[in-house]
Amino acid sequence: MWMFLGVLAAVASLGLYWLYIGLRLPPIHDISTDTDNPPRFAAVSALRSPNANSVEYGGAAIAEQQHRAYPQIKPVLLALNRDQAYERALAAAKQMGWEIVDANAAEGRIEAVARTFWLRFKDDVVVRITEAPGGSRVDARSASRIGRHDFGANARRLTAYLDRLKAVR
Repeated sequence: MWMFLGVLAAVASLGLYWLYIGLRLPPIHDISTDTDNPPRFAAVSALRSPNANSVEYGGAAIAEQQHRAYPQIKPVLLALNRDQAYERALAAAKQMGWEIVDANAAEGRIEAVARTFWLRFKDDVVVRITEAPGGSRVDARSASRIGRHDFGANARRLTAYLDRLKAVR
């Protein structure tokens, strides 16, 4: 009896936690460091089912919600040339455990598939490296294939990736 009540309490607590997260965060599923010109998906588009979310970014309304909820999601500026920044970005993506789908150094683009921890949903990630004054700029975007609300998963993923990118040597 006590075991049953313990399991019931754990399940109820988890449900309440997800309800809290769902009410606290905006119902978006596509996060980008560059909301004016988000990195574009190319290679992973072919991996998405016809019923998947669009790879087109949601525009100004989504950007506004993202900026309010996740102000830490910003491009990373590295004092490295574009080739060095690309290698660092690729190393960080591999360290994240992502499945690299396309790594195109000439275009400065990396595309990968990441999986959510609990339910193993597939989300797509694209990283773009461009030249910038004093070095390179790294932009990243993470988008869920299914669902309108990611409960913060894409923002957590990008925050972890950007932190790792800054730490890789």
